Parts: sequence; C-alpha cells; structure tokens
Amino acid sequence: MRFIKRIVVGNDNPQAMRTEAEVGQAMDLVNRCLSGSPRGYLLNVEKSFGLYNIGEHQIVLQYAVYHVGFERKPLFLDEADG
Repeated sequence: MRFIKRIVVGNDNPQAMRTEAEVGQAMDLVNRCLSGSPRGYLLNVEKSFGLYNIGEHQIVLQYAVYHVGFERKPLFLDEADG
C-alpha cells in the first residue's frame, strides 16, 4: 500500500458536532473507496466512544475510523478533498 485514507464516521469531537448529512457523506466515501475504481482495501477499523459532560448534561459520542489502503491515491479523493 502506498496511500492510506483515514475516514472518520460519527462524532469524535464534542466541540464540532457533525450533522447526520455529514456522517452519511463520510459513509458514502467509505463505500466508494471499497467498491469504486481503483478499489481500496479495508486495512483496519477503529471503534471508539467518549463520555463528555457539557454543563449539566452527559453525552456519549461514538465513532468509527476506517483505514482504506490503495496502491496510489485515487483521483476522486482529490475531488472530495478540494
């Protein structure tokens, strides 16, 4: 593998919460990486959660980080980043 893309799906930062649409876009990117051309390979999935106290409220944030490997960086990732 020459290029590894790290994609966070879910909320990993209580200061910058992601909307449902943003989480859906991240999952769509994972699916495109694994089924598109050039096809990526799933190397690892990190699953994590955190308990945070914000004022009087306690919230739980869950997220997964997908590591997708490629032989070289796909052009569609340049378009998605830019």
